[in-house]
Amino acid sequence: MFSLAFGLATLRMATPLIWAGMAGLLSERVGIMNIALEGYMLLGAFGAALGSHVSQDPYLGLLVGGLCGVLGAALHAVWCVGLRADPIVAGAGLNLLALSLPNFLLQSLWGVAGTSPRVPKLPPFVGGLNLLVPLGLLLVLGIQGFLDQTRWGLRVLAVGEHPRAAASVGIPVQRYRYLALLTAGALAGWGGAYLSIGELSMFVQQMTAGRGFIALAALICGNWRPLGTLIAALCFGAAQALQLQAQALTLPLPRDVLLALPYLLTLLAVAGWVRRSQPPAGMGQHPD
Repeated sequence: MFSLAFGLATLRMATPLIWAGMAGLLSERVGIMNIALEGYMLLGAFGAALGSHVSQDPYLGLLVGGLCGVLGAALHAVWCVGLRADPIVAGAGLNLLALSLPNFLLQSLWGVAGTSPRVPKLPPFVGGLNLLVPLGLLLVLGIQGFLDQTRWGLRVLAVGEHPRAAASVGIPVQRYRYLALLTAGALAGWGGAYLSIGELSMFVQQMTAGRGFIALAALICGNWRPLGTLIAALCFGAAQALQLQAQALTLPLPRDVLLALPYLLTLLAVAGWVRRSQPPAGMGQHPD
């Protein structure tokens, strides 16, 4: 079971979690609790499939997927930052919108329900993996360096830790929060695009299957740090790969138990780590 194929499967399963986890990290590092990652991913997955279908170019589809994630994040940012709505309620509302809107557009554009027509998918890069896999690993290193080594990254951390103190020294807290959420929308949108035009060549209703919430769990287990989130995402990806391997080997376990394996691991991980994790101190606070 634990072979090169298993390692590649782990990377494939972990990639959307890495992109969504980095999106959650940026938004929560500026003090905005973000449970809307699932919605960002769904919008990105549908937008990528639609863009790839219209242009017949998966790379243009990838661009459209990121833009759709940004649009969802912009709406979320207006609610949470501009109107100061409760982030849990706003995130849940965006998730519900992202669940229903693609189904409506599938009916309107293609006259089908649940699944889009086949669209061009991203070509394989190395070992059957597409370009988003190595880019996701580079993204983690880039965000780690950005937060630790740049002036803007340190300001992001300051905004999330103590927004009032950051505002008192002239840091535009609201602007940083808007930019962080919009960037998060693009990253999570590309995580969703990985599912629709990276792994598959179509959009399937609810195809994220809770990956946005698993990415949020990886963020908590990683203690809101890029490398820690990466390790947690790889662990969850390994659980999903193990689930597929176990089904292929026809182990004497109920199928429902195998299907629930990644989610059970998520619950156990969060239950074990949530007390040790330290979220940004300014989560949910406003600069005035």
